[in-house]
Amino acid sequence: MPFKHEIAAMAANALGVTPQEILPLIGKPPKEELGDYALPCFPFAKTMRRSPRDIALMICQADKPAGIERVAEAGGYANFYVDKKAYAEKVLSEALAMGRDYGREDLGQGKAVCIDYSSINIAKPFHIGHLSSTAIGHALYNLYNFMGYKSVGINHLGDWGTQFGKLITAYKLWSSEEEVLKGGIAHMLDLYVRFHAEAEKDPALDDTARAWFVKIEQGDEEALSIFTLFKDMTIREVMGIYDLLGIRFDSYNGESFYNDKMAPVVEELREKGLLKEDKGAYIVDLSEDNMPPCMILKSDGSTLYATRDIAAAFYRKKTYDFAKSLYVVAYQQNLHFRQWFRVVEKMGYPWAKDLEHVAFGMVSLADGGTLSTRKGNVVLLTDVLQSAIDRARVIIEEKSPGLADKDKVAEQVGVGAVVFGVLYNARIKDIAFSYDRALSFEGETAPYMQYTHARCNSVLQKAGENAAQFDYAALDNEYAMGVLKAMVAYKAALPEALSKNEPYLVARAVMETAKAYNRFYYEVRIIDEADASGTAARLALTRAARDTISRGLDLLGIAAPERM
Repeated sequence: MPFKHEIAAMAANALGVTPQEILPLIGKPPKEELGDYALPCFPFAKTMRRSPRDIALMICQADKPAGIERVAEAGGYANFYVDKKAYAEKVLSEALAMGRDYGREDLGQGKAVCIDYSSINIAKPFHIGHLSSTAIGHALYNLYNFMGYKSVGINHLGDWGTQFGKLITAYKLWSSEEEVLKGGIAHMLDLYVRFHAEAEKDPALDDTARAWFVKIEQGDEEALSIFTLFKDMTIREVMGIYDLLGIRFDSYNGESFYNDKMAPVVEELREKGLLKEDKGAYIVDLSEDNMPPCMILKSDGSTLYATRDIAAAFYRKKTYDFAKSLYVVAYQQNLHFRQWFRVVEKMGYPWAKDLEHVAFGMVSLADGGTLSTRKGNVVLLTDVLQSAIDRARVIIEEKSPGLADKDKVAEQVGVGAVVFGVLYNARIKDIAFSYDRALSFEGETAPYMQYTHARCNSVLQKAGENAAQFDYAALDNEYAMGVLKAMVAYKAALPEALSKNEPYLVARAVMETAKAYNRFYYEVRIIDEADASGTAARLALTRAARDTISRGLDLLGIAAPERM
């Protein structure tokens, strides 16, 4: 926040305290007419034995630093009014110097952050329910990289479990390699759904499925060959979606990767006296933490998700030495993560505090249905993305029939619309998926921001080169100040979004910048041949707004078309 430190120094000097005591208290007044910054004086009333009003008046009478126009008392607050020209110069000069790096800070200093997200299941469709984890995780991946960390994107593939015994059973009864290669995930989904329908009538199929999974575990050649076919087909198909979303992972180590890494975890738990027998199974007691026990081994000796997740955490700590390890997974898994995080802590590892479950709400169908793979009632993400792209293409054809690269822009706009639908609200909120709402191009949407970015480019291209000296006084109006303040809010949103793992804070800040620029565009004459220095300042503001919107969209995983 420009001039915040100057205000803190001024107030600290007037009250005889340190600037560090003042800084956290400085905020924004509820109304613009009350100034640019507000300092509540109530916290000092007791120690100074004076009323908040008197304390505020003491600050008002102190010497003002450069850039502060006036200070006024209102209801126990000291309200600071910034000189608009000085504000414009301070913000814009920094934004122009940094370009698309405006707001970047080296908070991470190169430390690693593991982000476990998307984590698709082999042989199951990439449906709309995966969108939240994928979009949120990708935005956090970008944000951590931007703020000085080394992001490690991990797609923890769901490539283990009894469901593969079921799928092999269905494959052997009703399919072939040729049909799998031809039909891909959709065909494998049909097999999975058919298995459950048939197993309800013939329970013996479940026994056959268990036998096939045992064969996978034992390394049976035929079982592994069919399993590998399913895995290769799934990865090949979903890579097309990841390409569309602009996502690349640093690791695809899935559940099966940790098969040989769980025994040491179980042994260490046993050596440390944490493993207890319970009805033939082995657990870690968490009653002192008011949680159910964390089951480590079933009564038949097989491991569970918790065992596998603990083994994966050890592997990732050893491999990447992470400062943080994030798990972008739906909120229903909250207890699971609390349990095994606590187990790692009880094992004596201080880095357990660096494990964090980044929970998000669920996606359901707008008609109240669920996204159940067993019944086959899924909204495929590829269908949603393609529908959005098709609709975007129709709109672009209507609005800009002469636009070059219409297909590319339609793809950028359509995909952006879907991704932004997830990222514009706090991640914990549930989403009732509706085609009409998700694909609407009205209101606060990604296409609105993308169009604003293209508008900025259009203004700059129309103006051409402008070498005139800036007259920052040309930005002394509410519309230009609105853009500058929105950019300052964007800069402040980046570290806050990082600390809370909330990409929506960035999404909202970029949207506010776009809205502020459009108000400026409609209300202010940007290019004025009779006012070269004022034009230069307004074009500089346009350039800074464009770069802010461009980078903000990039952090969210949304493309910024040059023209629309």
